[in-house]
Amino acid sequence: MSPTRLDDEDLDPRYCVSTQSLTTPIAVGAFGPTRAGTSAFFAWPPFGPLLFDNESSDARDHCANERTFLSYLRLSMTMAVVSIAITLSFHVKHQPGEIERRMAKPLGIVFWCLSVMMLLIGLGNYIRTVNQYSRRVAIVQTGLKTQLSLGVLASCIVGTCVVLLATAQNEEAEPVK
Repeated sequence: MSPTRLDDEDLDPRYCVSTQSLTTPIAVGAFGPTRAGTSAFFAWPPFGPLLFDNESSDARDHCANERTFLSYLRLSMTMAVVSIAITLSFHVKHQPGEIERRMAKPLGIVFWCLSVMMLLIGLGNYIRTVNQYSRRVAIVQTGLKTQLSLGVLASCIVGTCVVLLATAQNEEAEPVK
């Protein structure tokens, strides 16, 4: 028996693997002059993990970016739960009054919109940061958009607490019929 002759295709590990797989890893370092202007986050294949070269503190920065997105996601989910609780007029000790029933739906809508806004801001921040990492851009964030959105959120929460406390005081002051 003579030994079989191997050519370059036989030695290639991708010979039997489909190159059109949706989970093929994406080497982010390949985003050079040939792919200028494209987004690393939206590169094909859509479900492929992004592979970055780990130079200096890159891995730490990517993990911090993911933790920040997860914090936005957690905040968004909390606001959605608060929205549902307010809309359903959840009360532990007593039945909701007429004023509370009228305020429940608008307050629920406000908190639901804040929930969606926080999710979109977190996702946009995550995608923008990943794309900047792929271009090796130094990331300096002023945080004006984040501070404004969290300021609006804090104002809505404080305002809702004041309104709910005022209605509770008003109901206690009224005589029982």
